[in-house]
Formats: sequence, C-alpha cells, structure tokens
Amino acid sequence: MSDTDRTPTGGPSEEETAGKGPVIRDKRRIDPETGQPRQAADPQPTVPEDAGAVPGEQSGPGDAGEAGGQDDPHPDAQLAAERLEEMRRMQAEFVNFRNRTQRERETDRTRATGAVVEAMLPLLDDIHSAREHGDLEEGTPFAAIADKLEATLGRFGVERTGFVGEPFDPTVHEALMHLPADGPGVELPEGATEMTVVQVMQPGFKIGDQVVRAARVAVADPS
Repeated sequence: MSDTDRTPTGGPSEEETAGKGPVIRDKRRIDPETGQPRQAADPQPTVPEDAGAVPGEQSGPGDAGEAGGQDDPHPDAQLAAERLEEMRRMQAEFVNFRNRTQRERETDRTRATGAVVEAMLPLLDDIHSAREHGDLEEGTPFAAIADKLEATLGRFGVERTGFVGEPFDPTVHEALMHLPADGPGVELPEGATEMTVVQVMQPGFKIGDQVVRAARVAVADPS
C-alpha cells in the first residue's frame, strides 16, 4: 500500500503541516492491528432549515398576504359603516332644519302680532287716556272690555312699557320732556340715583325683544 493510502482521515492539511514533515493519510478499511473492519466516521447531522419553526406553522410569502387580509374590513361591515355615517349626517341636517324652522316660525309670529298691535295703537292710546282721566273706573263695562283686550294681547306676548317711577331706558323709552326734580307734579321714588320716568304721555309696547313702539315719557334727574 502506498504512502498516500496511509494518511489518517481528519488530520491536518498539507498546508498546515508544511515544514513539519510528510503527511500520511491512512485510508485502510481493515485495521492492521486488530484485523477488524474500521467503522466509518459518523457524518455530521444536518439541521433542517426550518428546525426553529413551530410544528404546524409555516411561513411563506402567502402568510403575509393572509395577515394583511385580516385588516381589510368585510364588505358588509364597510357598507354598514357608510350607512351609519349617512344616517348621522341626515339626522344632523334634520335637527338644523327643525331649529331653523322654529326660529322662522317665531319670527313670523312676532312680526304678525306686531302688525296687529301697530294697527291697534290708536285704540290702546284711547284706553290709556281714559284711565288717566278716570273714565274707566273699576267695575264699569268699558273698563272690563279694556282689561279683556289687554289680557288677550298679553297671551300673544305683548307687553306694555313705560311706567312712572321706573329708570329711564333708551331702548324702550322716548324722552319728550326733561323736568326738574323739584318741579310741580314731579315725584321721584325714594333713593332714586338715576334718570327716572315721572310722566307717561303714551305707553309703549313690545313683543319679546322687539319694540313695537317706545313709550313717550317725561323724565327727571334726582337732585
């Protein structure tokens, strides 16, 4: 047997043993000392590429697509969300329409009532003058008619403005005269500190915040 057949397997390479002597590789299958066949070296176990994977689970390009598909909403769920959003939008539009309609209705009612009160101003002025002169004494038929008329207007939100002793308010009063505090017939409320109504020539009327006519009054300043 040649020297090349005597090189033991698994020994150092020729490059590693360069300069250290010849290298003998023994490739004989029969051991010369025992005469028994030599056992082949156990090959190194190979580790499968998916050894770290959990049994029953496989990863691949298709898994990413399946995972991504779970995030996509179901067509029925998406349709239900769209219908819900549409219903909410319609409900908000209906609420706005209802509120706007109510405001317009109140405005129209106030405007119509104001037109009626303006047409009745001469009659209301006559009632006021009759009371000032004592012609509408309590218990007389005309006094009862005047009270019913004013009560009816009150049910529609009509309020009378302009009373002796109340502070002057330019939004509901029109001052026709300015009288001295110590003048004849001028009586100021006790403790008055601002311009005060001391005489009412014509009463005023308002409906809510809308002034139909300002009260025409005489005022006086406390001394």
